Amino acid sequence: MSSKKGLGRGVEALLPENPGDAGEEKFFFCDIDKIEPNPRQPRKHFDEDKLQRLADSIAEKGVIQPLLVSRKKGNRYNLIAGERRLRAARMSGLEEVPVVVMDSDSEGKNLELALIENIQRHDLNPIEEAMAYSRLINDFELTQEQVAQKVGRKRSTITNTLRLLNLPDYLQDDVAGGLISEGHARVLLRIVDDEQRVQEIRGRIIREELSVRETERLCRKPPAARQRTAAPKALPDELPATYCRSIANQLTNHLHTKVRIVQNGNRGKLEIEYYSSDDLDRLVSLFIQQS
Repeated sequence: MSSKKGLGRGVEALLPENPGDAGEEKFFFCDIDKIEPNPRQPRKHFDEDKLQRLADSIAEKGVIQPLLVSRKKGNRYNLIAGERRLRAARMSGLEEVPVVVMDSDSEGKNLELALIENIQRHDLNPIEEAMAYSRLINDFELTQEQVAQKVGRKRSTITNTLRLLNLPDYLQDDVAGGLISEGHARVLLRIVDDEQRVQEIRGRIIREELSVRETERLCRKPPAARQRTAAPKALPDELPATYCRSIANQLTNHLHTKVRIVQNGNRGKLEIEYYSSDDLDRLVSLFIQQS
């Protein structure tokens, strides 16, 4: 009984009272190369320092808590829960890890419980957490109230976290990568329909290191009045303005920074903003990788 004391409610419900009594097919040491990661794992970002510390611990003491897997064809297994342990075990050079095999006839319930265990036990970033809540609602037909009860959160917390999925992809990446905080993202949700303004304020948050309160004040200000004068006619051979905006938006979403196309007849220039030396290094590496 005491061996389960540190387990989350999700994984505890899946383990037998005594793993040794579960039989060889339920609990055994599995070849690590036969375990395939869960493609629907909510966690997408792993802290390398924490992973290395876990790998060092595993190298010294082994994997104390078994991984949860389901059986697939060819004597292979799909990982249900325990990706950090699996990654760290690979880093530490282990060839076998302890696993508990889930029954195929209850795999849906197992996946639900494992997902809840992931939320409870690991420090998912806000976007990963929102995706996990969304999956519980859509894949397992739960209400927000039911999700709140299962993961031990307030319903308002579930609702507010799910709203982050209404952000454009590049802002979701900013939050997941820690470029802007969840608080900044919630403020930007208020003006999400004005893409140009969102990008401008997002740039200022990064450039000027604005606080959430400063961002709120900025978002409350009415946008600058747009000029009502007729747009100048395009010069000969100039690309249509709508086409240039579309290309600029695609590049902005891909590079996660503001991009502008400036035309001069059939010539022009592409302006790409960066907000720090690290941001410049990130952009340069993107272009080098794709060259």
